[in-house]
Amino acid sequence: MTMSNPKSQRPNPNGCAQVLGSGIWILGFVIGTLAMAAPLAAAGRTVTLRAADGRTVGGLMFDARERPAPAVVLVPMLGRPKDDWQMVAERLVEANIGALAIDLPGASLPADAAELQRWHEPISAAVAYLAARPTEVQSDAIGVAGASLGANLAVLAAAADPAVRSLALISPTLDYRGVRIELSMEQYGPRPALLMASVHDPYAARSVRVLAQEAAGTRDVRWSDVPAHGTILLAREADLVRQLVEWFQRTLGVS
Repeated sequence: MTMSNPKSQRPNPNGCAQVLGSGIWILGFVIGTLAMAAPLAAAGRTVTLRAADGRTVGGLMFDARERPAPAVVLVPMLGRPKDDWQMVAERLVEANIGALAIDLPGASLPADAAELQRWHEPISAAVAYLAARPTEVQSDAIGVAGASLGANLAVLAAAADPAVRSLALISPTLDYRGVRIELSMEQYGPRPALLMASVHDPYAARSVRVLAQEAAGTRDVRWSDVPAHGTILLAREADLVRQLVEWFQRTLGVS
């Protein structure tokens, strides 16, 4: 287990603000934040994914320059579109990693709690979509990144699918309206996972500490002093995007 924090391995809400990366990453942050408000269609091609239960969700595929290449499924927060992943998708493509940004099955929580438990199935469909394209995607180098509820759903999907070789969880929680992830993280086993949270996001920070301590494999923890959650955290601290891309470069075998 690897933990990274300039001051401590534990969150310190009273710590000084974390310094952003180099000037080029600050510029990238400004450009990326503006891009998150724009449609993704200009950069990605539209795909439709059908889950095992028959439901469909929209996705946008960003192809790597040299293919076949590793690829990552990007899962948003509740009530937020796949467009939130614009900046991350562009950085992944720059690193020659494909990206498939998908929508959640709904913009609000379903009335039936059991239905929410099935919301991870479109993620499995997205992984299968990538794995079925050997001329475009390296089937043994597929990762998933999720934010907030998307992070919890990503864990459920990855636990049941050995095709997922690497995870990145931004602002996960141990229990999101009944979507609990401790057991699923155990089932995920020794495969690597990146855990990110703000020290000003108490439940997410506590959840990250618990998940790291209970790890059966590599758990790389990154803290931010920016008071934000999920993809909003990535939008406000561009250096986390750099770290996220580097994580997938390392764990998916990008040279």
